[in-house]
Amino acid sequence: MLLKNSRIKLAETIWARVRMYWALTKSLQTGLLLLTGLAGYFSARCPTHSTALVLALAGSLFAAIAGSTVLNMVYDRDIDALMLRACRRPLPANRMSAREALWLGGVLSLIGIAWAFALSPLYGAVVLAGWCFDVIVYTLWLKRRSVWAILWGGIAGAMPILAGRVLGAGQIDLVGVLFALAILLWIPTHLLTFGIKYAEQYRAAGVPIFPNRYGEAFTRGTIALSTACATIAMSLAASQIGLPAGYFHLALWLSALLVGVALLSVFRRSSTLNFALYKFASLYMLGAMALIVLGMSLN
Repeated sequence: MLLKNSRIKLAETIWARVRMYWALTKSLQTGLLLLTGLAGYFSARCPTHSTALVLALAGSLFAAIAGSTVLNMVYDRDIDALMLRACRRPLPANRMSAREALWLGGVLSLIGIAWAFALSPLYGAVVLAGWCFDVIVYTLWLKRRSVWAILWGGIAGAMPILAGRVLGAGQIDLVGVLFALAILLWIPTHLLTFGIKYAEQYRAAGVPIFPNRYGEAFTRGTIALSTACATIAMSLAASQIGLPAGYFHLALWLSALLVGVALLSVFRRSSTLNFALYKFASLYMLGAMALIVLGMSLN
């Protein structure tokens, strides 16, 4: 009986650790970026759509993205402790040591980048570039210094879809650039709406963001313009890859809805509408990527 209880306690302890590790990866954000990479790959109509290669793409991207996210969480633990929305994360809440998280992030990053280079040198170079933009340029250098750090964070966010396209097409082409541009321009819709909602917490933590530097009205206008440009880039890329008509038209409707909500938020300032735009922006990208994967793989 004592042995059984010990095993149960050990299993519970391991499961609790795994859950903390999972929380450090920001699984929803990582999952969305992973889906963009898969969409980029399937967009190429690559004749080698083997299960093994798709799993290798998913594994290498997940490890690299999750690793960079964990490392960001390690570096940002001090400002997370000052923000109500983030203070309960494992590191600022002192449920895990920074050293343990640093090892986790480092190992995941190394696995992801090495695996990517093993699949293709060019694919690996794009994955490495995304990691560097995210960890070094965005988090370590600019996040606490400039509101324009969001631009470099957007470039980092655009790398998974470009990497997937590169692995499928074997080169950096116009479609890959359009997809990357669409993600880059979509990032403000996702992050600036979040910044409006938590502007006071960012101010308290000393992190410069658009709403606190340029005002809410300018920020909402930036969101609307960036959203419109993102949907144009996404539509052009979808047209270039020959996305089947039904999937393409549905993607256009999703784009029109997103732009409509973004424009409405400019003229009607509402915290509820702002939060709805934040959520719908994620659903839009999730839907657009799913349509590309399904449309190109089933066609």
